[in-house]
Amino acid sequence: MYGDPATIRTILTELGDTWAVVGLSNNQDRAAYGVARVLQRFGKRVIPVHPKAETVHGEPGYASLADIPFKVDVVDVFVNSELAGPVADEAVAVGAEAVWFQLGVIDEAAYARTREAGLTMVMDRCPAIEIPAL
Repeated sequence: MYGDPATIRTILTELGDTWAVVGLSNNQDRAAYGVARVLQRFGKRVIPVHPKAETVHGEPGYASLADIPFKVDVVDVFVNSELAGPVADEAVAVGAEAVWFQLGVIDEAAYARTREAGLTMVMDRCPAIEIPAL
């Protein structure tokens, strides 16, 4: 419902290769760690966004989207649904092209706001599952 094939394809193949992954840290047990690695294998530059601002997979991290000193194309959100809406709003504020809410991350109001702001958005899907199929 929140990720038709055409929108998924557009985000993964047309909107740019710089992905900020919100919630990405060096914790290898977290899904964000593995998904970021898959995105890198498919040519995406993965920027970690986490309060610890750790370097992950060779990329320096930032504490927030606003701290990233260059354009981000897609914001991939690995925080719980209660925190996801403000991240989507921040993605709009920094000029991202798209927002991707991971599996289980659902905020219908944030989805509507983000789409109204002109960004492409997918919700409750995983790019590491979708990208190999393209």
